[in-house]
Amino acid sequence: MAESANDLARHRPGAALSSAPVIPRIPLVPFALSLGVFLVLTYVLCVGFDLLFPALAMHSSWQALLPGFVWLNWPSFLLGLVESFAYAWYVALIFGPLFNLFAALRGTGRD
Repeated sequence: MAESANDLARHRPGAALSSAPVIPRIPLVPFALSLGVFLVLTYVLCVGFDLLFPALAMHSSWQALLPGFVWLNWPSFLLGLVESFAYAWYVALIFGPLFNLFAALRGTGRD
């Protein structure tokens, strides 16, 4: 025997049927942390690439993008890690709320 959606909802505590659209949201902290790890891993891979293939090195780009970065010593490498993670938080703090705002506006029918 097939159960209706209302019957299924009654069997699950806290489950309620709603006709309101589900509005997607980006949770800020997990988004910033995942973006931070992504940029830190990308930075480490790029530094490793520069060390393996010096003829194709792009460390001059890192010097332009990361204030205080100098090729290559430990303090500079660690500074690059911190700045990469900080850039991720900057992007997340701007992009996340903007996405959530526009998703909410679109979900309320104010396209």
